[in-house]
Amino acid sequence: MFKFIGVLLVVFCSCHTTKPVAQEQTGVKLLHDLAVLSSDRFEGRRTGTPGNALARDYIVHRFDSLGLQTFGGNYVSDFSFKNRQDSVIQGKNVVGFVQGKGKGYIVVSAHYDHLGIRNGEIFNGADDNASGSAALLQFAEYFSKHQPEHSIIFAAFDAEEMGLQGAKAFVASPPVALGDIKLNINMDMIAHNDKGELYAAGTFYYPELKPYLKSDDERVNILLGHDDPKLGHDDWTNQSDQGAFHAKEIPFLYFGVEDHKDYHKVTDTFENINRAFYVAAVGQIQKTIARLDVGLYKQQVFRKSVISK
Repeated sequence: MFKFIGVLLVVFCSCHTTKPVAQEQTGVKLLHDLAVLSSDRFEGRRTGTPGNALARDYIVHRFDSLGLQTFGGNYVSDFSFKNRQDSVIQGKNVVGFVQGKGKGYIVVSAHYDHLGIRNGEIFNGADDNASGSAALLQFAEYFSKHQPEHSIIFAAFDAEEMGLQGAKAFVASPPVALGDIKLNINMDMIAHNDKGELYAAGTFYYPELKPYLKSDDERVNILLGHDDPKLGHDDWTNQSDQGAFHAKEIPFLYFGVEDHKDYHKVTDTFENINRAFYVAAVGQIQKTIARLDVGLYKQQVFRKSVISK
């Protein structure tokens, strides 16, 4: 796994010689974080395991090094839930925020847990969802250096694979009033697509978000869809952590790729992601967050879903 990290700078820079050095370095750090979080050392990051704790500590350390603020003096928020066998499971979200210039909050989220070890094999979960977790760290660093209009909460959720439990715990006991949360932007599987396609779900319910979704990078094509309830299983509205926000009528955007051959397989490893696509996708999501931060702040009021429930 780590043999790739040492050559990332050479590979990335040689392929993008026209891009600014700072941008190249950002891509290298992003790929490094993804490689680390999806390495065997983290043992698939299953909720309640030592590997999951290592991943949590990694995220906490980065939040702290960036100077993110906490709610109540601690980045870690404990919660518990019962599994299908009626056993109590302990989960831990990691939450920090950057203070904005004005009022209101945007929650940017990604789950850091995965499937763990099954039958002696490690399910590393590089795309699902070390990709979203590494992106979360990049966004936290960017907005810690570029103060946003809204305060931005960065939430690394636990136990998504067990039924969106971390996100459900967050909205059940939020650190701020739910009415002050203007938008949730969630990322789950954003690093593996051979066609360069990244979907943004949520505009079926909130068409006002469409103008903010565009790509200026030929390596990634942002597509709309997978959010119409008529699609059945292909409706992603409640298939990741944004579902918990949607249930509270909080507007959302969910960025993700369509299922691929490595989804929930032991082959979902760092070696099998599309690195150039991933770096480009994260860059475009970051620009989208920045546009939404300014645009929604100017609007002041963001109306609820146009689709009646």
